[in-house]
Amino acid sequence: MAGHSKWANIQHRKGRQDKLRSKQFSKLSKEITVAAKMGDPDPDKNPRLRLAVKEAKAVSMPKDNIERAIKKSSAGEGEDYEEIRYEGYGPNGVAVIVETMTDNRNRTASTVRSTFTKNGGNLGETGSVGFMFDRKGEVTYPASVGDEDTVMMAAIEAGAENVESSEEGHVITCADTDLNEVSTALEAELGESESTKLIWQPTTTTDMDLEAMQKLMKLIDALEDDDDVQRVTANFEASDEVMEQLGAE
Repeated sequence: MAGHSKWANIQHRKGRQDKLRSKQFSKLSKEITVAAKMGDPDPDKNPRLRLAVKEAKAVSMPKDNIERAIKKSSAGEGEDYEEIRYEGYGPNGVAVIVETMTDNRNRTASTVRSTFTKNGGNLGETGSVGFMFDRKGEVTYPASVGDEDTVMMAAIEAGAENVESSEEGHVITCADTDLNEVSTALEAELGESESTKLIWQPTTTTDMDLEAMQKLMKLIDALEDDDDVQRVTANFEASDEVMEQLGAE
């Protein structure tokens, strides 16, 4: 797997999912409210909201939290958030994309810039690293859903572009604009997915040794601690040995 998938595995092994669960729920609630405000409050009629709800369910966010976030939009409650993407470089020149949702552009820009600087990176201009990534839709299933051939056939029929299967599961990618249709077709064939979301897929990667990965993790941890930051993606590549060492820390 390239950057984003390996990073997800690091988080899982280090137990960061539990540690950040409350903050994660808060960010997902924000995404659900914004998605519902921008379109129909019915997930079946609003693809973005449907994906946000699926992502929330994938991390076991309580149903009450999800319904409360949707109601906020129809009641006109909550802040008006602006979506802003920041791009920069981390340790070893690794490319980093930071997706934010904020009610104060100046505050967020200042915090993101400061976080990069304090953790061995530097914030670039919009577009400075974006060309190293493709916007894609990603649907993941556990290995238990079926063998590689079964999942491959379902993915092809659903209109997906690629499938990567391993002992850990199946990662299916498609064009970003096709994610809603592809995920719906896959669910009809394979059942509920583990995760369905839009990602930034690296087209080129930067090799990282253990020291560089430790610095990168520190940067990403600091960025993700900011309430305005929704997602962080980096185009790193690291050996299995380095990943195992990180997981053991």
